Amino acid sequence: MDAVQWHTLIGQFSQLSQRQRLAGIALLQGSTGQDAAIALIEQTALAHLHCPACGATRVHRHGPAHGLQRYRCVSCRKTFNALSGTPLAHLHHKTRWLAYASCLLESFSVRKAADQLQIHRNTSFRWRHRFLALAKNDRPRCLHGIAEADEMYLLESQKGSRHLTRPARRRGGTARQRGISNEHVCILVARDRTGQTVDFVAGRGQLSKAKLHACLPAVIDREILLVSDGHPAYPVFAREIGVMHAAVNLRAGIRVRGTIHVQNVNAYHSRLRGWLRPFHGVATRYLPSYLGWRWILDARRILSPESLLKATMGSFPHLMVT
Repeated sequence: MDAVQWHTLIGQFSQLSQRQRLAGIALLQGSTGQDAAIALIEQTALAHLHCPACGATRVHRHGPAHGLQRYRCVSCRKTFNALSGTPLAHLHHKTRWLAYASCLLESFSVRKAADQLQIHRNTSFRWRHRFLALAKNDRPRCLHGIAEADEMYLLESQKGSRHLTRPARRRGGTARQRGISNEHVCILVARDRTGQTVDFVAGRGQLSKAKLHACLPAVIDREILLVSDGHPAYPVFAREIGVMHAAVNLRAGIRVRGTIHVQNVNAYHSRLRGWLRPFHGVATRYLPSYLGWRWILDARRILSPESLLKATMGSFPHLMVT
């Protein structure tokens, strides 16, 4: 194919539908993308190859199966492959996983990702939560220096549940009571000035001292300065665990007192709300996965589909915190 024919072919791509363009790209690529996905899976597994049943590292090859190399453990004699013991075990269409990882990094909805890859929406949903199984636990171990803490509230959602604990309401509905009530879920976010962020689904209803004790002590340094708004639970919590505390009186219009402010954590709240909006309501039971998903995007923890696939298999990039 000469240069003129190639440019003519590329020009015709703009006249095709999105589905047709994807099919054409797959045809031009041949098996390159498929080989890349399988090779990456095998390469990632070889870096820490061990038996998922007993943990032994003495294994030998045991022939191919389902497109992957199979291994047999010398100690317990059980067989496994590169995906055994990972969230991706027993899933099909491995050759499309890099493309799906790219959809996750673009924050595509379930249906949009399904249309891109020409898979069923249920498959897209299943893959999403398998890919996020480890990401939801990827957080800094400890916050240092000045840490801002604040809470946000989302309407509790039982979307997808077979048995509701309350009367059903229309998607995107409103609470029956005014203000914050047990119809809302409290999301607590703490963020230090280096950008390290931890978040928690603290439970239903207003923030309380008990919820702070359940979430924060394990992830904040005792030499920290905890900055919050005027919520009365924060100073009591800080006094009981022995950390310094400072507050800004937002109701009086005082948002900044030198270095004392909660603008970083409030900005994170704003980005999180805007990012969640296109999903049209997230089921409360899946919120930890979505918070983890948002963290790896906001912190730029993972920048490529290859890195996300490796992270799902257990090879997360190291967090540079102490």
